[in-house]
Amino acid sequence: MKKEGKDKTNQDGRAGTLYVVATPIGNLEDITLRALKILKEVSLIAAENIDHTRRLCSHYGIRTRLLSYNQHNSASKGPKLLEILDKGDDIAIVTNAGTPTVSDPGSELVAIAHEHGIRVSPIPGPSAVITALSVSGLKVDRFVFIGFLPNRGGKRRKYIRGLLNERRTMILYEAPHRVVELLNDLRDILGDRRAAVLRELTKVYEEIKRGSISEILEDMDPEMVKGEFTIIISGSERDDEGPDDALKDRIGELLKDKTMGAREIATRLSGEPGMNYRAVYRECLNMMKDIIT
Repeated sequence: MKKEGKDKTNQDGRAGTLYVVATPIGNLEDITLRALKILKEVSLIAAENIDHTRRLCSHYGIRTRLLSYNQHNSASKGPKLLEILDKGDDIAIVTNAGTPTVSDPGSELVAIAHEHGIRVSPIPGPSAVITALSVSGLKVDRFVFIGFLPNRGGKRRKYIRGLLNERRTMILYEAPHRVVELLNDLRDILGDRRAAVLRELTKVYEEIKRGSISEILEDMDPEMVKGEFTIIISGSERDDEGPDDALKDRIGELLKDKTMGAREIATRLSGEPGMNYRAVYRECLNMMKDIIT
């Protein structure tokens, strides 16, 4: 038991609570009655963007004080918020859209609060991940949330190669100015899989595109590439029991060149779409063993 929490009480003898409050991802009516109640009752709302949250508060007549808390100031504002909680005051943390701590610095504040014996309470509600999955038309029995990939092309493509054998449905976020480039990378590396690309969910210009990645790219209007995107990609359907015949054929051709070893072949083939370095290297060793024996 953490001793720090015992002295953190307000006039009612209650320790301060950090409420993690989900807010609308677009339509302002998508908020729970409990969330509105908490936002009105807490001493402070820690908001990712004050102007954005102020519009929500104004819409519902919420006059609670707002304080900026985001990725740029979390290091300096975190201790201040902790001090307020230490005194026994309740705080609600909100993001610009959806559930806090998912792809934003809210998770840091939650972790610090736990470490200091502060009670953390979830106020559930909208989530872009679950909302997008529910209308994607893809398999949703097993999925993995990936979020934003690295901005730089090389690092992004390396990360995507690591997803080649991921069998679960994958959910990604992307900014409008990079979404086309990301879709091209996904198609080139993972193959032309089934996908769903969703933007402006629950808003006036809500749009959902489904099909193969190529079909979605052909249907994208450059003038309409606006708003935050959620991209859902089907998982790998390859049999995990062994490599496919195409891979074996490629390795067999390269093994005819006696100057190339397993590492050289794996390095060469892993630079091609759909090829995983470890899988190629492992199969090279197996095939070389068969040749020797």
